[in-house]
Amino acid sequence: MVSTLQSPITRDRYDVIIAGARCAGASTAMLLARRGLRVLVVDPASRGSDTLSTHALMRGGVLQLHRWGLLDAIRSAETPALRKTTFHYGDESIEVEIKALDGVDALYAPRRTLLDSVLVDAALAAGAEVVHGHRVVDLIGAPGDRIRGAKIAGADRRVIDVAADLVIGADGVHSRVARILEADHEYTTSHTAASIYGYRKGLGLAGYHWFYIVGASVGSIPTNDGDTCVFILLPPTRFENDRHQGLEALYHKLLSEVSPALASEVASSEGSGKLRAFAGATGFLRRSAGPGWALVGDAGYFKDPITAHGITDALRDAELLARAVVEGGDDALAGYQATRDDLVKGLLDVTDRISSFEWDLDEVKEHHFTLSREMKAEVDLLRTLDQEFVAPPAVVPPTTR
Repeated sequence: MVSTLQSPITRDRYDVIIAGARCAGASTAMLLARRGLRVLVVDPASRGSDTLSTHALMRGGVLQLHRWGLLDAIRSAETPALRKTTFHYGDESIEVEIKALDGVDALYAPRRTLLDSVLVDAALAAGAEVVHGHRVVDLIGAPGDRIRGAKIAGADRRVIDVAADLVIGADGVHSRVARILEADHEYTTSHTAASIYGYRKGLGLAGYHWFYIVGASVGSIPTNDGDTCVFILLPPTRFENDRHQGLEALYHKLLSEVSPALASEVASSEGSGKLRAFAGATGFLRRSAGPGWALVGDAGYFKDPITAHGITDALRDAELLARAVVEGGDDALAGYQATRDDLVKGLLDVTDRISSFEWDLDEVKEHHFTLSREMKAEVDLLRTLDQEFVAPPAVVPPTTR
């Protein structure tokens, strides 16, 4: 056993090591620990730290939190219940009511400081060991061979070897685990959108609102603490050409172009923190399973945030992977990737078409109908999964450092 005087990691062997304690990593850890596996999760960031995010959960994501018994924790933190989504195509508005089904009667958009903390706490309660301020810096075993553990470093950069039957990379788009494994991109998209977002207090808009004109989009997403995330999306070429104006000027200019009504609401509201920008990144599917390893979340699959589906992707794939791990064997892990790929290729393709900005308003409306059909297929699959697998076990004292 690793001495606790030398390291906060209490064992020298686990069933599973997970790099990353955000949505995908913490969810996977929780589900595996609920099935009795010894799980270690490491993350360089502190518990509940903020990160770039759209915040929005689609029905599939809310359904997962409900099935896992975690939705009440999101509600109890006064996360607004969003019972309507409105699409604005120029002067035309289409309202979509959120119908009650399978325990889901609203959508939610929790701050990541809340959501990630809830998931980490659930992993701890299930018996997983979560160590913040540590990261996977290398793997034990070479790419192509079976991976048998990870080399883990703390803030002091001292590295320890920890053995495991499986190492999971849940460490984001620029996954170090994926780079070490030389996990190829098996599919990539062609387009991406740039974005600028910030938070406002006191906006009067209820539910999700997505606004579109040819060449740009803006939207509003109510979240915790009375804040609404208000974002703009634009082609990366325009972002690069106009960013010299400054984020504030470009942000308010685009708001006024796309939705003068929303721009007026924003102008009369109180800002909450600084604007943040994302220049965009190409979508991809990586090879996400091999002997002794797997990838989940953005580490294995990423698409442009323009469709606000990334958190839902992470919560869905966490369970698909956990089920494969419990089933056991390389064939089960390969099956996880095959199932994921079948689910997400349509989502990737339609997201790519929307993020191209090569559409008129009738075309982008059709893209959204396609997106809705893809998300329905995702929910239909989740509804078939048995509830016994995700049920929490008897209370286990948590271990966190």
